Amino acid sequence: MASSRLFSTFNRKASEGKFVPEFNYYLFSFVTWIPAVIFFNGNVGELCRINGPSMYPYLNTTYDEDLKKDLCWVSKWNPTRNLERGMLVSFQSPNNPERLAIKRVIAIEGDIVHTRAPCPLPTVQVPVNHVWVEGDNRDRSRDSNTYGPLPKSLIQGKLTYVLWPWKSSGPIHWRQFKGKTRVIRGRRQDAPNWD
Repeated sequence: MASSRLFSTFNRKASEGKFVPEFNYYLFSFVTWIPAVIFFNGNVGELCRINGPSMYPYLNTTYDEDLKKDLCWVSKWNPTRNLERGMLVSFQSPNNPERLAIKRVIAIEGDIVHTRAPCPLPTVQVPVNHVWVEGDNRDRSRDSNTYGPLPKSLIQGKLTYVLWPWKSSGPIHWRQFKGKTRVIRGRRQDAPNWD
């Protein structure tokens, strides 16, 4: 029934000679927005769906109960500027560059981190232009303990808001985070230079 109405509209517009100009107008209107959307997603921000257990219980609070995933806003405006301990960042995974990972910044340049398995060293000093990231669910997270300090150049954005589910929606209060990893705060001037 709906298809017969669609084809009758198509046939009527084609017989009147209006189909091609209208189609070209709508196609042009659609195509002109593509560069703007690409720029916005690459430089301003985008929506990100949180998959997996590595950020449980802070994100994906119902991970063990159902298949619902949190939807967050990722701000991409100057993503590496003013990084602080506790912030949530999105970055290209060093293990799989096609995959976007979300972790918490545990230590910044100059800090000394007491690591856990599978890291081969008991302590690591975070070098210049790097951060140490870990998931909140320590037992089920591939993080800096697996691949070492993360270069800031891989960071693509900062998570600023949880949009879904409604019960946990709102700004991300990263300053309230109290981590379990032992970190000795250092100074940037004391950090090793790997560049």
